[in-house]
Amino acid sequence: MSYSFRRLTRAEFPLLAGWLANPHVARWWNHETSPEAVERDFGTSADGGEPSEDLLVLRDDLPVGLIQRCKLRDYPEYLTEFEALTDVPAETATIDYLIGEAGLTGQGIGTAMIAAIVADTWSAYPDSAAIMVAVVAGNRPSWRALERTGFRRVAEGPMEPDNPIDDPLHYVYRVDRPQPV
Repeated sequence: MSYSFRRLTRAEFPLLAGWLANPHVARWWNHETSPEAVERDFGTSADGGEPSEDLLVLRDDLPVGLIQRCKLRDYPEYLTEFEALTDVPAETATIDYLIGEAGLTGQGIGTAMIAAIVADTWSAYPDSAAIMVAVVAGNRPSWRALERTGFRRVAEGPMEPDNPIDDPLHYVYRVDRPQPV
């Protein structure tokens, strides 16, 4: 199976809205799913007007998920949350991810998506020495997928959760750019 990425387009907003409404996604992403809300939250990025990237994940050319990727420095409030818990190297990237359909979870797709985006990030962000991800402590499948792809837990502490029903406790994971041998 091969994984590839391309920028999310407005034509895929209905697909994304459906994914965001699925209970296994809504539990952790907590997004409104109306056409207006999806436009508000993803439109600027789809047009290339924001520093973050919303990337459609394709497995063998079929959409299976979404990955958001950016540099932490482009979102100072988020960077401040990370820096309150751990050292953050300059130009550190971060990702967030979802698998669109519940029937695709539990099959290693999340792990494969993360591994593929890590490899792609080293090429797309040549000045990034690390990728860091904050995960709500209660989202075990998410942080286990990070661990399976080589991320290591470097900190834990309170951060603003995406879903207000969650405890603020987050685990911060980090993977460093491989060094040439």
